[in-house]
Amino acid sequence: MLMRETPVVIDGPVGQLEALYLNSDAPRGLALICHPNPVQGGTMLNKVVSTLQRTARDAGLITLRFNYRGVGASEGAHDMGSGEVDDAQAVAEWLRARHPDLPLTLFGFSFGGFVAASLGGRLEAKGEPLKHVFMIAPAVMRLGDQDQLPQQGELTLIQPETDEVIDPQLVYDWSGNLERPHELLKVAECGHFFHGKLTDLKDLILPRLSN
Repeated sequence: MLMRETPVVIDGPVGQLEALYLNSDAPRGLALICHPNPVQGGTMLNKVVSTLQRTARDAGLITLRFNYRGVGASEGAHDMGSGEVDDAQAVAEWLRARHPDLPLTLFGFSFGGFVAASLGGRLEAKGEPLKHVFMIAPAVMRLGDQDQLPQQGELTLIQPETDEVIDPQLVYDWSGNLERPHELLKVAECGHFFHGKLTDLKDLILPRLSN
């Protein structure tokens, strides 16, 4: 059966947020996906984000991806910081209200990696347990002392080795200094946008969603 996402509108902190929602008859969990840098053209339709959505779908998860403020039909203006995390929190609360008992997994690509990590810390502080956080080619340089990562659940970093946008060494160093348990997966001969490597990305993530 072909499953299609449904366009939805979610009330955000500064206006309505455009999103795509995929329900499931017998879901194993929830997946919330955060897109890359809006100033550089990032949207929820980015091909890496689309790959993450399909991978989560194939693992039996309900999926939700959305546009930050000022992107597509989402209202407001870019904040490039806590504002986008505020948007993600509103979307996570919308998803949780509809599915109160399912485990939640967060995905973030590039700038979205910063958003997902920050959101994960916020949700955990409010008593929301997370099953897994995936940070894909993450903009770790944006994470400051005020951005607390979740300490429970699994954490996976996936970093292209020839990333031309995010310096891979920044991610490696950040990983090396991270005290909480996590895994770092390096993708050889791969640039930031996973050109020709989207199948490899799916192959890394899918088994980690199926355990």
